[in-house]
Amino acid sequence: QVQLVESGGGLVQAGGSLRLSCAASGRTFSSHAMGWFRQAPGKEREFVGGINWNGGRTYYADSVKGRFTISRDNRKNTVWLQMNSLKPEDTAVYYCAAGFGGGANSGEYAYWGQGTQVTVSS
Repeated sequence: QVQLVESGGGLVQAGGSLRLSCAASGRTFSSHAMGWFRQAPGKEREFVGGINWNGGRTYYADSVKGRFTISRDNRKNTVWLQMNSLKPEDTAVYYCAAGFGGGANSGEYAYWGQGTQVTVSS
């Protein structure tokens, strides 16, 4: 079992940057693919990006490609989401998730964090 705790959210002006962290507990973290999702008020949860178990492959939603970067350190049981050139439409609660399948489908992830709020002002 994997428990996930996100941190690093906050208020930032458009064009600014934030780095979200997701700290995992559990011995099996390194065997899981990790994903980041977000949910804005009144909208469905959407895929932001993901990283495979060893960090060798990353993939992103078109809306964040070139602005966001996912990385992980299995020795630290942590995955990060570096967000640059933030836009007001990036405002949402951001969640990290762990699963074996990975990918953009939330159903592929078995474990979820509680989320961290990111607000981008214009």
